[in-house]
Amino acid sequence: FIVIDAQNGITAQDINIFSLAARKGKGIVILVNKWDLIEKETNTARDYERLIRQKTAPFTDIPIIFISAMEKQRIFQAMEKGLEVYDNRQKKIATSVLNEILLPEIERYPPPMSRGHNVKIKFVTQLPVVVPSFAFFANFPDAIKDPYRNFLENKVREHFNYSGVPVRIFFRKK
Repeated sequence: FIVIDAQNGITAQDINIFSLAARKGKGIVILVNKWDLIEKETNTARDYERLIRQKTAPFTDIPIIFISAMEKQRIFQAMEKGLEVYDNRQKKIATSVLNEILLPEIERYPPPMSRGHNVKIKFVTQLPVVVPSFAFFANFPDAIKDPYRNFLENKVREHFNYSGVPVRIFFRKK
């Protein structure tokens, strides 16, 4: 959990802690505390959430919960979300399921050509490590750039719900 004081907003220290947790592959839930002390208008929570997501980009698939420790608002919801993120981090997906779902997406939006070569991704598998990591086997793995890596990460998140968990994507030679 990363706890942010709603009155102070998200600080540089909060961003540093967030970045460290993401680099280390830890599950993250952001709790915005003292929410009861904030003067609210129609879109206050949505605007605050948008600001947090801008500052934590590109890793924006993070649960954000507005709580009040003094008033005991949404404390159980925060704990449930923490357990859900923990489960997401432990999740293992069979290679056959990964290929069945992701290869059609890759065929629909193939990686860009590199120096006149068609880059083909043959198959994908989850690596046996603690942080959810996926290896995509391709004929020219060095030719695949970050925008396509981000696309694949988003597809993995979209299909397999890795909310709150950093996902690592690797390209290997086949």
